Amino acid sequence: MAVAATADVVVAELEAERSPDALAAVRGRLTPDEEAFGVRMGTLFAVAKRHTGLPLAEVVRLLAHPAFEPRMAAMCILDFKARRKRPGHHERGTLARTYLGHHDRITTWDMVDRAAPRVVGLWLVGRDKHLLHDLAVSPEPLRRRTAMTAPLGFLGTDDLEAGFDVAALLCADPDPLVHKPVGIFLKHAGVHDAARVSEFLDEHAGQMKRPVVRLAVEKLAPEVRSRWV
Repeated sequence: MAVAATADVVVAELEAERSPDALAAVRGRLTPDEEAFGVRMGTLFAVAKRHTGLPLAEVVRLLAHPAFEPRMAAMCILDFKARRKRPGHHERGTLARTYLGHHDRITTWDMVDRAAPRVVGLWLVGRDKHLLHDLAVSPEPLRRRTAMTAPLGFLGTDDLEAGFDVAALLCADPDPLVHKPVGIFLKHAGVHDAARVSEFLDEHAGQMKRPVVRLAVEKLAPEVRSRWV
């Protein structure tokens, strides 16, 4: 008899994959009092992918778990659901609202990076972007990171300019959790609109950390890149 897909099943599978080496690696990005099992990321992704069909109510139960890995698995499951061929707009909205409504359960940068582009970004294509601006002015760095990481979902769409709007708000942010994603967005945007990235840097490079500028120009032609690095 097949085991019903529940949050408890996912947690049990993750706990069965505990590894002291993996625990040592993950502890470096958690707060001292945050629980963790110690599961290798590749293994965690595989567990999450097997449970892509997990009902959203069970995904929310994973997000409520005190340990890092169940919550990271929840982010992965949301991402895998968003990757499925042609999810309906209503489904995309439900996934995005699950992410945004439980943002307080996101405690690491990689949880944001795993889900924000497809879960939030793709949902916002063709929609009002005011919530990105709300996130961008949050006092919480991880919410600001969501604001800057979600626009990776705009690459190759007519909404790319909205990503530059958020980048302008956050390019001088002092927190590496926030200003590094600005560079990542600009790097990938350069593949689609190098002229717009150059224009952005002409206006904002003086406010940006040097490593962020170097990241931003990675995909530009060498003769253009040399203007800033």
